[in-house]
Amino acid sequence: MALDVEMKNQLIPYMDYVVQDIVLKVSAGDDAVSRQVLELVEGVAVLSDKISVEQVQMERCPSVAIDRAEGESGVVFAGLPLGHELESFVMALIQVSGRKPKIADDLIARIQQIDKKLDFTTYVSLSCHNCPDVVQALNIMAVLNPNISNTMVEGGSFKKEVESKQIMAVPTVFLNGTEFSGGRITIEQILEKLGLVADSSNLEAKEPFDILVVGGGPAGASAAIYAARKGIRTGMVADVMGGQVIETLGIENIIGTKYTEGPKFMAQVAEHVKEYEVDVISAQQAVKLEKKDLLELSLKSGATLRAKTVVLATGARWRSIGVPGEQKFKNKGIAYCPHCDGPLFADKDIAVIGGGNSGVEAAIDLAGTSNHVTVIEFLPELKADKTLQDRLYSLKNVTVITNATTKEIVGSDKVERICFADRATGAETTLIVAGVFILIGLIPNTEWLRGTVEMNSFGEILVNRRGATDLAGVFAAGDCTDSAYKQIVISLGSGATAALGAFDYLIRN
Repeated sequence: MALDVEMKNQLIPYMDYVVQDIVLKVSAGDDAVSRQVLELVEGVAVLSDKISVEQVQMERCPSVAIDRAEGESGVVFAGLPLGHELESFVMALIQVSGRKPKIADDLIARIQQIDKKLDFTTYVSLSCHNCPDVVQALNIMAVLNPNISNTMVEGGSFKKEVESKQIMAVPTVFLNGTEFSGGRITIEQILEKLGLVADSSNLEAKEPFDILVVGGGPAGASAAIYAARKGIRTGMVADVMGGQVIETLGIENIIGTKYTEGPKFMAQVAEHVKEYEVDVISAQQAVKLEKKDLLELSLKSGATLRAKTVVLATGARWRSIGVPGEQKFKNKGIAYCPHCDGPLFADKDIAVIGGGNSGVEAAIDLAGTSNHVTVIEFLPELKADKTLQDRLYSLKNVTVITNATTKEIVGSDKVERICFADRATGAETTLIVAGVFILIGLIPNTEWLRGTVEMNSFGEILVNRRGATDLAGVFAAGDCTDSAYKQIVISLGSGATAALGAFDYLIRN
């Protein structure tokens, strides 16, 4: 596709970051996608005198390899790198040219130590907002180590390949021809799966924190910023920065921001945290909290951190329905993200479990590409906002079934049918579907805190108006608490409340 004026204006500033000469090697045929790829590549090349184009034959057509002038980089884009993947393409241009990736030095050292051949293939859809994180992580690894390569495969351009590998969720990563991972995964998690675990011995030597925040979502980030602004020693432990928000596509209700997307918003939040003296300890999972002379937080890696106060902001995850077949067919027809995985079910019959806002929004979205959508709700009526329900009922290819309980998801090597029963009569129905999207709300990430702080029957941590729990010095914020509403803006506010509550506790004790 030819670059329009707006896209050129977006790309021009990035061309200044291209350090050394690079070659865009294009494998293109006579088909429409190939022509678009070639036009895109040639349009980018004219924006910098450090970029040249060469036509070659590659395994997949169309494809673009981003190579250094002196040799291959291992970074390849198969298909059209637009949508969310345009950023991945631009970042690859910059990094292959010699610009140092923005990751920690210890991660760079671990990547460069890899001495075996690792050929990654990452299958994506252009509507997937989690895919770029995985593509960019693997591209960084390829740029830093000549033993590593990564090929992004855009599923829409290579449908036969996707179907032959029975890929029903994105991102899906293959390593040396074998399935390696599904879903969002960070560089730290990739290295851990490869057996390259980070050395956590240095964590033991850290001095006690005044406030230690557990969690990297909006509540945790807000708490860390508010604590650091008080000039006290602040730490932040996060398995993955961003929390549940990075699974969210369109966000239109953050006051003052008309529209943003989850990954973009949380990237901005992470950058905001970096503006303050916050000791961010990433890729670490908390497993135990104890009250001794100080509060002691034990990590899965074996290390222990100490703090005078702790703010728990562990967030929540998608709730499972807990029926036979759900775990068996995860990423094989069972899905949780309509934006990411919806395109893989184009022109097929699917089911959506859940009649709240998330479920109805998903059904509306999926109805645009799927052949037919059946919404299954446990309660006698849908719980979604009336405007969403009105929109849903206006769609001709949607069927709504209420007062029904899902009994089983059935298939051989992928989802083929869903069985549900009428709660009033007990009558069972079996529906032939290619996929099942489950959106029935969230469950708090608090299992590891049972017996430590008081919770309600849903596993939500009970807090007072200052964010304090029943354990002295321990506060909580966000979706892991008994907050009446689970919203980003509420999590941001509760994180600030908990940090201020913890600071007040420090002053008084």
